[in-house]
Amino acid sequence: MITSRVADLLEAPDAKLVIERAQAILNDEAQRRKEFREWLRDDVKAEFINGVVVMHSPVKRRHLEASKYLVNLLQNYVTVHNLGEVDFEKALVALSRNDYEPDICYWNKEIAASFHDDQMEHPAPDLIVEILSRTTTGRDRATSVGGIKFEDYAAHGVREYWMIDPVRQSLEQYKLDEDLMAFEEVAVLFVNDTLESLTIPGFRIPVRAIFDKSVNLITLQVLIRE
Repeated sequence: MITSRVADLLEAPDAKLVIERAQAILNDEAQRRKEFREWLRDDVKAEFINGVVVMHSPVKRRHLEASKYLVNLLQNYVTVHNLGEVDFEKALVALSRNDYEPDICYWNKEIAASFHDDQMEHPAPDLIVEILSRTTTGRDRATSVGGIKFEDYAAHGVREYWMIDPVRQSLEQYKLDEDLMAFEEVAVLFVNDTLESLTIPGFRIPVRAIFDKSVNLITLQVLIRE
């Protein structure tokens, strides 16, 4: 995909002028990104996307609960089985141009072993989970409806991507097509379905456990015993 875009640009007679102008813009953007990182605080949830600082508003209870219940399962399972690292909300994922704070991230054991206590910037995770809200849906979804994150995560090698809709109580699961460096849909799951991760070995849960506290607790007991 990137190669074809470069080829198209090089066909243009003004390619050199376009590249020089783009580089000047990106240099200015890099300075503003540096200032953003210096400004970013623990009590602020914000992202730097294509040169713009995007602030996040407080979310509704259903968003908080879906995040909390899924983190409960993922973090405990990954910790018990020594599979890597799970973080949520304030882990800064630093890609080549943009800085994101996904709702939930998972890194495998090998990558997580390189993390240190003073680290703020993290590489692309193996799995990213975004919980949709009215203000973030456009950035999180496929590029056909304007989703910057959808394209960016795939371009940087995120192997699996889940989008959770707490209103519909559903989950969209995508996997990376490594030849195209783009996501392809695996499944759209609802509360009566079962989710099986492609990147976290053995992680298999009922989708209802993301939205129902009692099912979440039962599922946690099963995961820890396995």
